[in-house]
Amino acid sequence: MPRRRIRVTGTAEAPLRAALRALRTELDVPEGFSPDALEEAARAPRLPAHDATDIPLFTIDPPTSRDLDQAMHLSRRPGGFRVRYAIADVAAFVAPGGALDAESHRRVTTLYFPDEKVPLHPAELSEGAASLLPDQTCPAVLWTLDLDADGRTETADVRRALVRSRAKLDYAGVQRQIDDGTAEEPLALLKDIGLLREGLEVERGGISLNVPEQEIVEKDGTYELAYRAPLPADGWNAQISLLTGMAAADLMLAHGTGVLRTLPAAPDGAVGRLRRTARALHIDWPHHVSYAQLIRSLDPHRPHHAAFLQECTTLLRGAGYTVFRDGALPEVTSHAAVAAPYAHCTAPLRRLADRYASEICLAAVAEQPPPDWVLAALGELPKEMADGTRRQGTVERECVDIVEAALLKDRIGEVFEGCVVDVQEREPTVGTVQLESPAVFARLVGGPAPLPLGERLRVRLTQADPGAAKVRFAPA
Repeated sequence: MPRRRIRVTGTAEAPLRAALRALRTELDVPEGFSPDALEEAARAPRLPAHDATDIPLFTIDPPTSRDLDQAMHLSRRPGGFRVRYAIADVAAFVAPGGALDAESHRRVTTLYFPDEKVPLHPAELSEGAASLLPDQTCPAVLWTLDLDADGRTETADVRRALVRSRAKLDYAGVQRQIDDGTAEEPLALLKDIGLLREGLEVERGGISLNVPEQEIVEKDGTYELAYRAPLPADGWNAQISLLTGMAAADLMLAHGTGVLRTLPAAPDGAVGRLRRTARALHIDWPHHVSYAQLIRSLDPHRPHHAAFLQECTTLLRGAGYTVFRDGALPEVTSHAAVAAPYAHCTAPLRRLADRYASEICLAAVAEQPPPDWVLAALGELPKEMADGTRRQGTVERECVDIVEAALLKDRIGEVFEGCVVDVQEREPTVGTVQLESPAVFARLVGGPAPLPLGERLRVRLTQADPGAAKVRFAPA
């Protein structure tokens, strides 16, 4: 999920704020919740009978986050490990067919702007009663996953339960505790289980792209752009979510109804293009080395490796949501990057489909058909998710473009050091440059000669307009 969650300082009429308001208007982003939806959000939830508040769960999220979807507890058991993973139970708060339900179908995902967040659910729920905040008793969908000594799933169970998280941790702090040996066993096992699951990912041919993130961060009362390479703890935490999503998909397929996150295998032409990009970026890719093996050998801290990892994200653009019911399985059931069937089920506070996935899995374990309200919504869910995910991607790209333009608007004509990270095949004088400082990716328009993909290049800023969200460079 997006990490760009910062507050932009400045007056209401500042060019940056004006550009962000214009973007929200252009994308028809909802401004607030209806009185009926807010009234529903204030109602008491349906509480489950099973009490699991004795499990000392903890969350791992960015420091400022309050919409906490997942909490975990990790332990050893004879012959392996036990993962208990609590997911916020949004359905305990949202009545099917009500105003709040309709609003969530209109919004689909939480949208993160630099100056504000547009949530999928009212803050009273997403950052309050439904969030797995520390020392708060609340309903959850509790997964219990028993793994063998190699990290393979042996059994999976899911039920509704009352839970109570004990601690809110962040990635950097988790990494420090694990590295310096001060982490208690439930947290220290994140590394052990994460590494085992990463090994199984390699075995099945899965891929995790450790692409450096371009972040908007606060500094000295203002904001700037920076690159952040993922920590190992990010990957270990992601493996717990992947583990749960794979277990959810297996349950759905075994019981004949579900909503999967699917991605077909990349066509040969796309992989061939990546091979040409690798050559241009001076990355050695022998023919006997698979794409997955190459990805795992790259270091996101090295600029040309980071550029290639960014290009690899093009193979993920065909991902979508696939629904099925009554035992009629779809033609494609796997996610090519996961290299297994997979379902989104761990972020229901911020993503619509996850609420439905949880309900289907709960019904499967109970050996019952899914609720009628779930079955009635399945047909439209893939299109709703596609539209919402597309809008989310547009928001992220446009917001970064706007902030880049605001940072650079007074520096037109200056020369910067950068690296050419992309060149258009049909128009090789047009591409993308990654600056060393500030952390900007921007359009680069060259002269008569093709741009040197993968090479360092001095570039001159020719345009920076926050109102138009445009930054342009040319070779210096």
